[in-house]
Amino acid sequence: MTIADEDLINAAMEARGQAYCRYSGFSVGAAIIDDQDRLHVGCNVENAAYPLGNCAETAAIAAMVQKGGKRIARIAVAGGRADIATCTPCGGCRQRIKEFADEKTVVIVYDDSNEWRQYLITELLPASFHLD
Repeated sequence: MTIADEDLINAAMEARGQAYCRYSGFSVGAAIIDDQDRLHVGCNVENAAYPLGNCAETAAIAAMVQKGGKRIARIAVAGGRADIATCTPCGGCRQRIKEFADEKTVVIVYDDSNEWRQYLITELLPASFHLD
């Protein structure tokens, strides 16, 4: 059974509802479809010692890896304060996504035109760091 983009977006928005963001008030949820067509979700978790927090994308990737997922096929990210707002992955998360991506990996985000938009990870991180 293939998970539709709308269901992936809804899973990201639902995960966003569990975010712990008492410092910024900016809640983020992420949902991943892995190479085995399984769903994995995560939310941001802030900490008073700011560098110790986790991004939603990082949490979703960790959930995928823990379940044996090897590749991200698609990832949706939903963020904002009260309402959904523009929220592309930060630079660190773009690199984390790239670690588990291939040239077909799609990132779905809410953009500045108030619509859901798809990017290839290579568009968001065209010159990524790699050790190969």
